Order: sequence, then C-alpha cells, then structure tokens
Amino acid sequence: MKTKMSKKLIIILGPTAVGKTDYSIETALKYDSPIISCDSRQIYREMSIGTAVPSAEQLAAVQHYFIHSHTVTELYTAGKYELEALNLINRLFDEGHETLVMAGGSGFYVDALVNGLDDFPSADLELRNELMARLKEEGVESLRAQLHKLDPQSYNVIDIANGQRVVRALEVCLMTGKPFSSFKTNQLKKRDFEIEKIGLTRPRDVLYDRINRRVIQMIDDGLVEEVRSVEQYRNLAALQTVGYKEIFDWFDYEAGLVSTEGWGPTMPGDGPVTSLDRAVELIQRNTRHYAKRQLSYWKRDKDIRWLEL
Repeated sequence: MKTKMSKKLIIILGPTAVGKTDYSIETALKYDSPIISCDSRQIYREMSIGTAVPSAEQLAAVQHYFIHSHTVTELYTAGKYELEALNLINRLFDEGHETLVMAGGSGFYVDALVNGLDDFPSADLELRNELMARLKEEGVESLRAQLHKLDPQSYNVIDIANGQRVVRALEVCLMTGKPFSSFKTNQLKKRDFEIEKIGLTRPRDVLYDRINRRVIQMIDDGLVEEVRSVEQYRNLAALQTVGYKEIFDWFDYEAGLVSTEGWGPTMPGDGPVTSLDRAVELIQRNTRHYAKRQLSYWKRDKDIRWLEL
C-alpha cells in the first residue's frame, strides 16, 4: 500500500489568460484526476463571465472543485481555502487517486495550500465592511498611508496595489492593536504528499494580446449585464475585482453620480469612466497590470518549473 508521500499534487499556475484552463484539463485527463481550482474569484457562483470561469464544455470534460462553490456574501479567506482544499485533497487521495491536478492564478491561495498560513485573528465583519467602504470612497492610498504608520514591515512586503490585502492587514492592526506582521511566524507546514509546481508563460506581446481579446469577448458574452446583476453587492470584497470595478464606475457616471467637471488629463487618477469603451480600455490595462504582478509574484518561487506555451 502506497503512502501519501508517494502521491503527488500538480499545481498549474501562471498569469491570467495564459491558458491554464486548457493545459490543466489536458493534464487532468492524462492522470484521470479532477481539477481543484485555486482561483479566488471563480469560487463565487454569482460571477462567471468576468472571472473567466471554464465553459460548460470544459467543466463537463473534467470534474472541477471550487468553481461556483460559494456566494459573494460569504466572507471567504485563504485560511478557509487551505482547510477546505486540504480536506478535499486528502479525501481524493484516500479514494485512490495517485496524482491530483490543481490550477489557478491566486498566489495567496496556492501559498496557503502549499506552505500553510499563520494563525491570524478571525475577521471582524463590521470593521471589514467599514474599511471596504473607505477603500471605495477614499481609494487605496489613504489606507496604505495608515498601514505604513501602524505596520511599516507589512507595508514593505505585501502587495500594496491590492486593496484587499491592505484592508486585511489594516483590519488586524486596528482590531488587535498589534502589527499584522507580528502574527507571521514564517514556519512552513509540512504536507504528506509531493507537490510539483508548473508555471505557464507566453511572450509578453502574445499574453497582452490574449488579454485584450478576452476582455472584448467578455463584453460580447454579456459582462455588462453580469456586473449589473451583482451591483447590490459592489461594496463586498469579492466585487473589488478588475472587470467589475471599472463597469461600476461607468454605471455611476451614467447615473449622474460623478462628473467630469474640474477634472483634466494632467490630474492624477483615471478620471470618470464616461463610456463603455473607456471601461473596456481600463479593464484591458488593469488586467495587463495584474498579469504582470502575478508573474512578479511567481518568479520569486524557485520551485516552479516554467513552461512557455
């Protein structure tokens, strides 16, 4: 009888739009494995088009887990993902799988699964909502300045362009009176199965063209209507997502909630989103920036075997 250490989890990762879905399906079929998603947005059942959930045909080809498994109204964290994903992986190994396939681009989820998370305090929902409202009204700069004052160490290491990461770190500081960084022990948790990480990449011009074309396809597939259907949840953490934020801003302009008065091209920021075309342009740009941040994040991991498609 084989031990779990003789069993393997293959993690397929890489930037958005690189082609993880097709590659992971091909790999899963090779090993007769389901696919365990590690995408922090595809878990939400209210979001499909803007999160590039696999198509019906792709979902039918291989069983997927953590796709449309939760609702946007649930406060879902990387810590919860670590527990739920580990329980699933252990169950699937016990059922006889020798190799399992995981795929996605959410670095924090992958790190939680591979290395484990430190024991941070549970989220305070009221404080979280208050900080998310500030994020929307004041922008991330105000929250970053407060985090820098309360916890300069975290400010220097987390992705401060990611509003949700800033909110979480600031939330812990305010809730406990201690720096967020003080809860990090950097002690890796051992897993009783082998882990292989495969990183997918493409030439930058090819990747950026794929991103631009995919955004256009999302609009054609009904992204505007999908965003309108979740507008009541726009202040929740799940909706602070590229592809949704920009269209919400366009809705605000169309409703007369924002004005172009007093704004000029030399001023900081993107200014009002005055048309769908402008929203599309911003989604494409912000998605390219996100892909660049994903690659920068992954390149620090020396255990990843990179494969150019």
